[in-house]
Amino acid sequence: MHKAINSKYVPEAVGPYSHGAEFGNLVFTSGQLPIDAETGQIPATAAEQARVSLENVRKTLEEAGSSMKNVMKTTVFVSDLENFAAINEVYASYFSEPFPARSCVEVARLPKDVFVEIEAMAWK
Repeated sequence: MHKAINSKYVPEAVGPYSHGAEFGNLVFTSGQLPIDAETGQIPATAAEQARVSLENVRKTLEEAGSSMKNVMKTTVFVSDLENFAAINEVYASYFSEPFPARSCVEVARLPKDVFVEIEAMAWK
């Protein structure tokens, strides 16, 4: 049976889902939008949105007793691949070798019309 993960340091979910879930030693985050938990604001640039999304991933993992260094796989959803370089630069500052596996997918639209949403799978 899995356990839901919810953190008071991550913005409330915009739908009927948890910030993440854990099953055994595995932790799965929901897609984290770039909503600042303290202000409720969404940054204006793709790079800053990537930073906030990754901070929300980090906080969710830490709530479950894991960390960014334990991430095995991420999925990055972007609304426009023209923002890939800016998002990738921020993304690279959150991970070191051995880098997690990653998929990056351009989608037609994301909730709240953000530029990026990021989810992760990690172990603990």
